[in-house]
Amino acid sequence: GWAVELPAPEAGSALRYRFVGRTTDGGMQRTRRFEAAVSGWVDAPDGIVSTAGASRVVAGSVQVLTDGVRVRRVRFALPLADGEHVTGFGERFDALDHRGTELDSVVFEQYKSQGAERKTYLPMPFAHVVGGDGWGFHVRTSRRAWFDVGASEPDRLVVEVEADVAAGETAVAVAFYDGTPTDVLDAFLAEVGRPEELPDWVFRLWASGNEWNTQAEVVRQMDLHRDHDVPVGSVVIEAWSDERTFTAFRDAEYEVAEDGAPHRLADFTFPEDGAWPDPKGMVDELHARDIRVHLWQIPLLKARPHPTGQARADALAAEREGVLIREPNARGELRPYRNRGWWFPLSTMPDLTDERAARWWTEKRRYLVEEVGIDGFKTDGGEHAWGRELAYLDGMRGDEGNNLFPVAYAKAYGDLLRSAGKAPVTFSRAGFTGSQAHGAFWAGDENSTWEAFRWSMFAGLSAAASGILYWGWDLAGFSGPLPSAELYLRATAASTFVPIMQYHSEFNHHRRPVRDRTPWNLAERTGDDRVLPVFRAYAHLRERLVRYLAAEAAESIRTSAPLMRPVYFDHPTLETAWTHPLQWFLGRDLFVSPVVDEGETTHEVALPPGEWVDAWSGEAVTGDGVVRVEVPIERIPVFARATAWPGLREVFTARP
Repeated sequence: GWAVELPAPEAGSALRYRFVGRTTDGGMQRTRRFEAAVSGWVDAPDGIVSTAGASRVVAGSVQVLTDGVRVRRVRFALPLADGEHVTGFGERFDALDHRGTELDSVVFEQYKSQGAERKTYLPMPFAHVVGGDGWGFHVRTSRRAWFDVGASEPDRLVVEVEADVAAGETAVAVAFYDGTPTDVLDAFLAEVGRPEELPDWVFRLWASGNEWNTQAEVVRQMDLHRDHDVPVGSVVIEAWSDERTFTAFRDAEYEVAEDGAPHRLADFTFPEDGAWPDPKGMVDELHARDIRVHLWQIPLLKARPHPTGQARADALAAEREGVLIREPNARGELRPYRNRGWWFPLSTMPDLTDERAARWWTEKRRYLVEEVGIDGFKTDGGEHAWGRELAYLDGMRGDEGNNLFPVAYAKAYGDLLRSAGKAPVTFSRAGFTGSQAHGAFWAGDENSTWEAFRWSMFAGLSAAASGILYWGWDLAGFSGPLPSAELYLRATAASTFVPIMQYHSEFNHHRRPVRDRTPWNLAERTGDDRVLPVFRAYAHLRERLVRYLAAEAAESIRTSAPLMRPVYFDHPTLETAWTHPLQWFLGRDLFVSPVVDEGETTHEVALPPGEWVDAWSGEAVTGDGVVRVEVPIERIPVFARATAWPGLREVFTARP
């Protein structure tokens, strides 16, 4: 790529330009002429920023980027006092406290290394300011926002937000909340939507692998869980479909519905020698074993290779029915938007923010829920709306609508499940403000490294602080070489004490040796005979925790105190909440301090105030101090509140 710089004319003036280039044979080529208005930053009245609650906008700090006719951005400052920590901002992988850094708020597909790149699938323009009076704020926008959290000026949090209003009009609204972190989060959730209570089974182990791509392999893997005495509650089948329509099982035979109408189960024939000879029978069998089944989805109509059969009919019907997101062509006319991402390039996208379009899309999956018996969907790929000029069906542009798309995506599938009498269990990685009310989330794709392990723990805590209740991650990573036995078991231990416990592995083209993250494969590949029994023990412990987790999730919904709760929620002035950030409360009565560094044999726990019991030894411990504990590979430091220990003792002392 290349760029051209020129001295900026005064704000309000117009530029008219074109590009002229010489070809290799000496000829000349010229583009058409383009026009642009020149904008500049100018001071603006404080009232340009509308506020709710006790405003903390620094007087005289408001500026706007304007050409004199339209305002394109607005900038303002908030005060930061000594000792205040700034946290939240949705799911963040690099830190708990963002003071002294800069970050933005835009849904972004960062494939792995999210912590290093400081990008996220699940941002929110919402933050807690903890350690002083106690307050928080929410920039009420779905457009991109930037935050300079004391990086340029230590006593200022500078907010910059995209806008599109007439000069002189209110450019952005900000809500301010006062009180404890729980008070702040409660006020935020009252505004944007609260989590919905999901069934207890979501707290059991989830298992998946991208190479479990036949009915025989899925059943074999579930048999192996049974044979190895590893209880499993959900299986996610990613590679189930024909990879064209994402509505039909691979190898299924059926007549193409040229009008794009939904199929029913009776429309399909499943060859005995096909990949999925009896999908409903498989689901019925897994249900009889108390295992729920989830299918993978993307919100795209795939364009490569060129669609044929039902995929072609669906693509034509989607355009004919007017359910697609669109974009302007070179003449300013609207055409279907073509995905610009590296993943599924040129695919078209249904506008799931529109109820009619969402129904058109999800009705094609109804037979999977009502007849096959599917329990939920892994709603992957919600981050593919790219481009500020995209046109949504209600007139919204991409700069306003793209961040909202993944929220609507999960909602659409949740609505489908609910309409069929099932719980709205979706499993997403992308989201934004409002996602709190729609299903469960995982942290996205990541390598099997210690660094990624720590990043994921930061992600879970920051997501929880922003109101995401049902959160998990691919324990020990899903990509690349297998984790060491030590990393795998430390990650298993930590995952036992987060809201969603699950493992997953990427597609490896069926090369040998396999890279499944199953405990028996890890045991075989590492040669470490501790792997399977330790994993089994944690899986059984997780089963015994389900009742506690379900009760505490209901309490979290009632009070807004997160289920996976950063320490500062209960102790805003406790310094060890920040010096030891990767610790958390799990509900009201458990405190967890995972081992996240390779080679640790003793671990430092910053125990909060109160009377505690070591969950493994039963030893009473007084909190409000740092203690060192022995951490053999089968132990994660967990402490129970002393008053709750009688009811929790059996969870930790029972044996399968």
